[in-house]
Amino acid sequence: MAAVRKSERLMNLLIMLLVQRHFVAKQRIRSILYPGSSDEAFEKMFERDKEELRSLGVPIEVGNIDAYFDDEPGYRIQPDQFGLPPIALEADEAAVIGLATRVWQHARLAEATTDAVRKLTASGVEVDVSALDIVEPRLSADEPSFDVFWEATQDRTEVAFEYRTASSTEVATRHLQPWGVARHSGRWYVVGLDTDRGEERVFRLSRVQGEARKQGAAAAYDVPPGTDLQALTRRLAPEPAPEAATLLVRRGAGHLLRRGADSVETDVVGPDDATLWDRVVLTRSGLGLADEVLGHGSAVLVEEPLALRAEVLARLRAATGAPHDPTSSTGAQR
Repeated sequence: MAAVRKSERLMNLLIMLLVQRHFVAKQRIRSILYPGSSDEAFEKMFERDKEELRSLGVPIEVGNIDAYFDDEPGYRIQPDQFGLPPIALEADEAAVIGLATRVWQHARLAEATTDAVRKLTASGVEVDVSALDIVEPRLSADEPSFDVFWEATQDRTEVAFEYRTASSTEVATRHLQPWGVARHSGRWYVVGLDTDRGEERVFRLSRVQGEARKQGAAAAYDVPPGTDLQALTRRLAPEPAPEAATLLVRRGAGHLLRRGADSVETDVVGPDDATLWDRVVLTRSGLGLADEVLGHGSAVLVEEPLALRAEVLARLRAATGAPHDPTSSTGAQR
């Protein structure tokens, strides 16, 4: 768990220094992010965390909290220095960069983000949450078992879990030495050695039933040298059947969708008059297409198939807390 705690702490420190408008005193940082630590432990962790963030290119600025008194130094990150300057890209370049920057959002780190802002607000600190836009994740890892498998790959600890295959309703207990987690065709998989069968296997995280459990000691096994998680996942995971989809795409948006489209019909009737709309028809694995549609926000709407539209709407409702509307799967995506 040490690697996860460190990740949370770094994320918390980044957010704390980014959302405040003024320098933050070291003791305030300690009381909120390092509670219960001794003086020596705090100094060591804080110095290491600052240096690690700086090594990642985060510009942590040091200055006096009161400009008129030489008091304790404070720390902050100015959003205009942390963000990238405006960059002009061609349409194809923008599509590639947009895809590359859709990093996964670890469920625990998302909670840490909310927790950091909540603690700052509760302590009376004025925060600017708009500064978080420059570190906003775009792709979620929302399977409940993701945390356990991710931690186990870092610790090299065996995991026991109940699993249901696609071809059976039976649930069986499996034991795995996880080598890593990978995303393939819009789904998360864990790859590793199935100790019950003595073979390398891949398991889809959404088919894990109940709570996965780490078992045994850390550093209990080694990952085979040269292991290519993506190649293993592609080889071992079943290929989803492709299906046709019809999307309404705002003019000037959805470049990656357009690039692989079977056809593009321009100047069609869209859900609003704010921009022009095009109808894009493409053949794609339905597993990953929902992620692509959601990644474009209100610039892409699903016309067909109904199952894809229903999935997009369900995930939007889950993200916004909106109640389920049984008629919405056949209506317009809003």
